[in-house]
Amino acid sequence: MVKTYTYAAQDPKAKLAPFVIERRDPGADDVQIDILYCGVCHSDLHTARNEWANTLYPSVPGHEIVGRVTAVGANVKNFKVGDLAGVGCMVDSCQQCASCNEGEEQYCENGFTGTYNGPVFGGENTYGGYSTQIVVKQQFVLHIGHPEKHLAAVAPLLCAGITTYSPLAHWKTGPGKKVGIVGLGGLGHMGVKIAAAMGAHVVLFTTSESKRADGLRLGAKEVVVSKNPEEMAQHASSFDFILNTVAAPHNLDPFLNLLKRDGTMTLVGAPEHPHPSPTVFNLIFKRRSIAGSLIGGIRETQEMLDFCAKHNIVSDIEQIDINYINDAYERMLKSDVKYRFVIDIASLKKEAEAA
Repeated sequence: MVKTYTYAAQDPKAKLAPFVIERRDPGADDVQIDILYCGVCHSDLHTARNEWANTLYPSVPGHEIVGRVTAVGANVKNFKVGDLAGVGCMVDSCQQCASCNEGEEQYCENGFTGTYNGPVFGGENTYGGYSTQIVVKQQFVLHIGHPEKHLAAVAPLLCAGITTYSPLAHWKTGPGKKVGIVGLGGLGHMGVKIAAAMGAHVVLFTTSESKRADGLRLGAKEVVVSKNPEEMAQHASSFDFILNTVAAPHNLDPFLNLLKRDGTMTLVGAPEHPHPSPTVFNLIFKRRSIAGSLIGGIRETQEMLDFCAKHNIVSDIEQIDINYINDAYERMLKSDVKYRFVIDIASLKKEAEAA
């Protein structure tokens, strides 16, 4: 077993604080990674505070992990010591069901194992990336093709990037398609960048006039303030696809009205409380669809990383030390970050050395 320093929450009301765990020694199929950076996802906060009522404590969040390989097992062929590597939201799945066999491990019928908080359907706790190192099965480790100088900004691609890339790819957005992105946060800003790189005509929807300039900078061709009925009406029945990234309950009908016949709005935000039920007539009169999407499989996540490296796409980040994480959570609740916090794990290593 390998002594590992982390930051953990011990109960729903506790602040994250230093905590020591033990990682397993690398097995024949394992890759050991020295973590360099870890992104901060809203799911981390939900889990640390048990807002989804499923948290296993102690909770060590973090599933946007990038680092350097320090050891590999005897059966590992695709990674070597010194490689840059990433770990996203999953560290295992049954690898036998139809979804796993089709490379869609996120939909594993037996429940994938989260990088933190254990298997979906219950089981032993797992500890995430707010830590100095991690040991992961080779099938769930990803290659990083970006230049090392951009590594911190690559970290959020492991969740925010794939969460937006997967539905944009699945619903075949690209040249000739009009695509809406609802919300300009950690997910939304990645959605704008990726959809634009795919060649779509991207329209950003935001409640804040102050985000108009940033939306255009990130790649949107148009920005609509969704609280303005006149601006919204100009786009009625014109969208092929809308990606809704907002993680707070809100009325879906104004966005459904913007879809063409056979258009789809896909939800990727996970609110603590349900959205109000949409009006059925908005769906049936134009055969519109509401869908959902959950991250992506390992194959697709690697595809996303390669796509982003090719198009020089990274996240807009604010880099923080580990001891700022509780303040970062409070700021995240206020949407006071552009657009993703990323922890410099060197700061955790310094704390560990001083302990």
